[in-house]
Amino acid sequence: MRRVDREVTERSELLGILKGCRVCHIGMTEGNRPYVIPMNFGAEWEENGVVIYLHCAREGKKLEILRGNPNVCFEADCSHNLIEANKACGYGYEFSSVIGSGRVEILEDPTEKAHGLSCLMFHQTGKHFSFTDTETDSVSVLKIKLEDISGKRHTG
Repeated sequence: MRRVDREVTERSELLGILKGCRVCHIGMTEGNRPYVIPMNFGAEWEENGVVIYLHCAREGKKLEILRGNPNVCFEADCSHNLIEANKACGYGYEFSSVIGSGRVEILEDPTEKAHGLSCLMFHQTGKHFSFTDTETDSVSVLKIKLEDISGKRHTG
């Protein structure tokens, strides 16, 4: 990272940034073409690192791409605020962000899917929910174990 003064490395700070973000961007590739989509997500820290949960329809372009190449990039940013100045080049922007990469697993087990959906809903709402097998069967749940993760923060 070029700006090491803005680097976030502490686990608690990385999770804090993730908790403040509601939308992430998932980058994937189809052949040699990039495809990036915004998605709501849930995050938790397991023994081996950060796990991201996403949900989507049971069919569609995203799943087709991921079945062909499960390698993805994850990005989330939040805490946005314009830093004003007297000159154009003095302006800046406050932000916090997390980026990482990993492999998507399309969950099939109803218990695992329910856990992922619960994590996502808690992240988005702060409330705990449970899911029936019928409910978990109606959606696809994606799990990304981030193999690498980095964070960055800029404040005024």
